Amino acid sequence: MSWRSLDEVRIGRTLRLERHRDGVWCLVLTRAKARNALTAEMVSELGTALATLHALPSDELRVAVLEGEGDAFCAGADIAHMRAQAAADPEANLGDARALATVFRRLAGLPVPVLGAVRGAAVGGGLGLVAVCDIVVAAQRAVLALPEVRLGLLPAVIGPYLVRKLGVGHTATLAFTGRRLTAREAMAVGLVHRVVAAETFDQAIADAVGELLLAGPEAARRSKALLLTLAPLPSFEVEECTVREIALARVSDEGQAGLAAFLDKRPAPWVPPDERS
Repeated sequence: MSWRSLDEVRIGRTLRLERHRDGVWCLVLTRAKARNALTAEMVSELGTALATLHALPSDELRVAVLEGEGDAFCAGADIAHMRAQAAADPEANLGDARALATVFRRLAGLPVPVLGAVRGAAVGGGLGLVAVCDIVVAAQRAVLALPEVRLGLLPAVIGPYLVRKLGVGHTATLAFTGRRLTAREAMAVGLVHRVVAAETFDQAIADAVGELLLAGPEAARRSKALLLTLAPLPSFEVEECTVREIALARVSDEGQAGLAAFLDKRPAPWVPPDERS
């Protein structure tokens, strides 16, 4: 199936929204040189693109695909941007976190299947994007990690979606250790549904889109609505809790020390001497 037949392309500075034939739309993160790290601008453009998809008539949207250009799917939040939030007005800091929470809610709440095309690393918020997708195809070389605690932060805004997808047990392992998973390890815990070789990745995504288009459009939408009922998205109270938690973590002494250490490429101050390699 040639789902890459383009009808329309809308280009932003950090994102490309493509409309393909048969009701297939593709969101492409385009900060390849920065490993598609999430900035305030990218979050804003994602929000606008998702609002566009939500507003489409049902006969114009059947499948949404999320992918990143270059070697990485998404490296998570831009670290320099996170560190800069310490100097931001508290309301601006909360607003920044709330905008990200809104993106996750809008992506998770799309009324059609969302396919994640994970060609490379998915880290932090990038792992959150993976968790929000209904179906995920990953290349063998992809790695997935939740390194927030190693930076003195916590997986707050993405936390509800990880628990929704993986349960508390697997989420706890990732959240407390920050260790990296291979694509196959991610498949074993349910984050990824299919792992393919790099040279067959594009065909695997095309095949996955083709499979989704075999479903009756109304049946697919009703199935998505049913799943959202059976496994609801986080409540407003839970979402606001996560927003406050990450906003506080960003400005904390520990969070700032961890972010500074990462940017300086040195161990964080709490790392034991015998672990500093």
